[in-house]
Amino acid sequence: MTAKISYDDVEVGTELPARTFPVTRATLVRYAGASGDFNPIHWNERFAKEVGLPDVIAHGMFTMAEAVRVVTDWTGDPGAIVDYGVRFTKPVVVPNDDEGALIEVTAKVGAKLDDNTVRVDLTVTSAGQKVLGMSRAVVRLA
Repeated sequence: MTAKISYDDVEVGTELPARTFPVTRATLVRYAGASGDFNPIHWNERFAKEVGLPDVIAHGMFTMAEAVRVVTDWTGDPGAIVDYGVRFTKPVVVPNDDEGALIEVTAKVGAKLDDNTVRVDLTVTSAGQKVLGMSRAVVRLA
């Protein structure tokens, strides 16, 4: 696979399509099973509150992975990601109801780099709070 977006067609400020990702307790259980991360802060409300959290929280790596889907969907090729990093700033709190939480992601091209690469800056929020800081992906385009 190769990126479907051409480097020449992209300018600094180009906005990627925004996405919203729902997260429920069932989502967290499935992720825990797939990742092997069974830390009780991600599924046990009593334990999460005992350690000072407001409720069960989503796995940081899950949040990070959901956010970068905006970039992989835009490029059409997950292999186009050259580098990706974030700072975890706030947890995604997932209530025990049928709705859960939402991870909202917007992104735009922050810089055009060498070798047909661009830096994409992501803004990732949940419940009106920024949950990932310095969220950036370097992507090789066609």
